[in-house]
Amino acid sequence: MLSRYEKKGAIWVDLENPTLDEIVAVTNEFDLGSLFVEELLTPTAKPHVDIYPGFVYTVLHFPALRFTHGLETSHEIDIVLGKDFIITVHYTAESATYDLTKMFEAAALMRDDKKNTNVGIIFLELAQRLYQAADNELDALEDTIRTIEDNIFEGKEKEMVSAISIASRELFTHKRLLGSHHDVLGALENAATSLLGDDIGRYIKAANTLHYRVHSRALIMSDVINELRETNIALLSTRQNEIMKNLTIMAFVTFPLTLIAAVFGMNTRDTPIVGAPHDFIIILVGMGILTVLFFAYFKLRKWF
Repeated sequence: MLSRYEKKGAIWVDLENPTLDEIVAVTNEFDLGSLFVEELLTPTAKPHVDIYPGFVYTVLHFPALRFTHGLETSHEIDIVLGKDFIITVHYTAESATYDLTKMFEAAALMRDDKKNTNVGIIFLELAQRLYQAADNELDALEDTIRTIEDNIFEGKEKEMVSAISIASRELFTHKRLLGSHHDVLGALENAATSLLGDDIGRYIKAANTLHYRVHSRALIMSDVINELRETNIALLSTRQNEIMKNLTIMAFVTFPLTLIAAVFGMNTRDTPIVGAPHDFIIILVGMGILTVLFFAYFKLRKWF
């Protein structure tokens, strides 16, 4: 789908899951070259910046696990910056370009589209929405982390092992995708400044600041989830040690009692107590006293 918006001083063309005909039409209109068609037609695996005669081309990837409800971990946006035009290409629906198109449409309805603008302003508006969407992903993840923290200290350590792993994986995706943006935006700033002028470079630098804030938040949340993992492991280990200690105490207590029962169950003529009046009661009372003495000793040693 091709959307085109014009404001005084700049043109923005947005391509969502574009067809070959749409890409050919755009590359011909802005003289991007026939070799550039393949670049825009298919997604690109890695973010990068390329300089062409008259324009700069960059590819960025953003986290989208929550936005796509787990169907995709990221979405790609390709950006072509020229002197008086900006072209964006994305292969799935995403909120940032949608919000920006609504802003342009509202400006047109209010007859506010005749005000001066430039490519740098449009790029920064787009970057603000892209990083805000990434920040919204972190908002949802932060709620999940709070729930994990509450459950850990409510005695649900075992159930939280899987939840922590899932949250940690999602944060890893954020760090992996956003981690490359600083270098890419830095290279884009240098390339755009040298080719298109200092003005647009300032807007790209501002976008890099937005990236730094979101990326830093992802790193902090990653530290939090790592601390929660360590805490959960410690609590699980403590609980397991407590269970093992109780089982050991029970085994230690029951072993002598089993031995006593076995001794008095021997088929011999001279077994003491056996055959005497109330012999069964005497043996049970003796075993009970021995059990109490064992538990008193364990309590004295603070073993439980």
